[in-house]
Amino acid sequence: MSDIKISIKDRENKTHEILAPTDMSMNLMEVIRSYELAPEGTLGVCGGMAMCASCQCYITSNHKIDDMGDEEEAMLSEAFNTKANSRLSCQIFIKKELDGLMCEIAPEEL
Repeated sequence: MSDIKISIKDRENKTHEILAPTDMSMNLMEVIRSYELAPEGTLGVCGGMAMCASCQCYITSNHKIDDMGDEEEAMLSEAFNTKANSRLSCQIFIKKELDGLMCEIAPEEL
């Protein structure tokens, strides 16, 4: 099996149960964009380089996510609407250990 199940709550508070491929080197931001769960141009503005916080999400399940890199930590320190469980979805790579992951897309920074 190369797909995992992920539950994503969008910015309109609707939860989507989606399948994400583990064999395509995708990150969570790319999966969210491919399912069009955020309006175009509002998520992943920097293209997944950890240079903006438009793809910020909240991890709401107890999955072990890889530690933050310096770039992600620096970007989140300057972002709005952060919480203790905030991560940049562009820095979360889809792998089988994330099966059942639950997350919520953070509100847009206004």
